[in-house]
Amino acid sequence: MLKTELTVPSDLRFMAIVEHWLLESLQLEIDAEIDWSQVEKRLRLVVVEVYSNIVRHAHNEKPELPVLIRIEMTNNNLSLEVWDQGEGFNIQEYAAPEPGDFQEGGYGWLILHRIMDRVEYQLQVGGDRNCLKLEKDLAAALS
Repeated sequence: MLKTELTVPSDLRFMAIVEHWLLESLQLEIDAEIDWSQVEKRLRLVVVEVYSNIVRHAHNEKPELPVLIRIEMTNNNLSLEVWDQGEGFNIQEYAAPEPGDFQEGGYGWLILHRIMDRVEYQLQVGGDRNCLKLEKDLAAALS
């Protein structure tokens, strides 16, 4: 069982640290029969999307606001929590891009739902923080 967390500033210069910490931690715990190269590609996309959106949107480039990332993995079941102190993302106002729109942003929520088994977002947990909870059975086929 793996259970660990990392707190980093809201600064994109820390992206490589966040990626490395997450992926290296998981690689130590994942079963050998799982195709790590496929898992790594998809989880790298998830962590880049989540962390960069928090830095750019939720925290509005305020590096003094911390981002807390928690990993828990048991029997190849990954649970990932990402906590921020931003205004939050109102899921009720989200409109998925239409095919052919070619808009620049707005695809992150779709990416998360495509890669992860479960995506849950809670605004203002405890009055001051937002929590994105992501779950994935890494042993299941990654489609």
